[in-house]
Amino acid sequence: MARTLLAGDVGATKTLLALYRGDTAPLRIVRKTRYTSRDYAGLEQVCAEFLSDGTHADAACFGVPGVVVEGTAQPSNLDWKLDAKKISATLGTTPVRLLNDLAATAMGVVNLAPGDCEIIHPGGSALGNVAVIAAGTGLGEAALAYDDGRYYPVVSEGGHSSFAPEGEDQIELLRFLAREFGHVSSERVLSGPGLVNVYRFLRARSGVEEPQWLRAARDSGDPAAAISAAAAESRDRVCVDALSMFCAMYGAEAANLALKVLAIGGVYLCGGIAPKILPALRSGEFARGFTGKGRLAPVLEKIAVRVVTNPEAALLGAAHSALAMLC
Repeated sequence: MARTLLAGDVGATKTLLALYRGDTAPLRIVRKTRYTSRDYAGLEQVCAEFLSDGTHADAACFGVPGVVVEGTAQPSNLDWKLDAKKISATLGTTPVRLLNDLAATAMGVVNLAPGDCEIIHPGGSALGNVAVIAAGTGLGEAALAYDDGRYYPVVSEGGHSSFAPEGEDQIELLRFLAREFGHVSSERVLSGPGLVNVYRFLRARSGVEEPQWLRAARDSGDPAAAISAAAAESRDRVCVDALSMFCAMYGAEAANLALKVLAIGGVYLCGGIAPKILPALRSGEFARGFTGKGRLAPVLEKIAVRVVTNPEAALLGAAHSALAMLC
């Protein structure tokens, strides 16, 4: 009989729960519900409502933002205290695992359908470790260790490691941001706010006043989206240069992660930004940043890089992690 698996993707704004069935990939999704996280006192309450029809899950896994230590976590920007043992008790002793959300995403990317990704650097095809990097509100990094036909998630807070500039322009950018922030992490330049930081640096250096239409667009909504839209339409030279520098640094940091985990199984770009700037990522700056690693360039040439376009990779990864608990 096929296993019933409860999967969750917990976020500060929304929590997505789903039931899957199956013993092997591909798993079949049975139903899915989105909840507004702040409307509930905790994940136990959300799970109880989702399973109020009496469904019993054989195993459950939840991707959560933040660090998981010994089955407990405090999600980022959400006043929930998560404890796998307490959630398990709520679910009638169902085995429960809490997994960092990007590690859950990593488990998801290797189980996506072919149409859920766009290849931006062909590389080769090999079984091996996988790297996942996600620029969005912040910068997340994770990996999958491959051994004997199975993947094992490796959690990371690599987005907060030090930004490594390449070339005089990026060194100037580092100095500009260091005066403001002190420590400059990769997240300071590779995220939505990071793109804004890059733009601010280039605008200040250009000596050219910001156009009124661009200031209004940045002030009225998502500043990073306004900058990338202006770049895509070539309406402002500073925006074009900012997005180009962003792509080069994204490629370099993706390569840094690929080298650290020897990701011959591929690199996946997740998060909200990459799917929105696909033409820019294909323009050449990303590839130059990715392969520009001196003696190790031939290794990186053989590593495929894909942009994940399925926004529910973390949910799928949580389901497969739940299945792995039973195998």
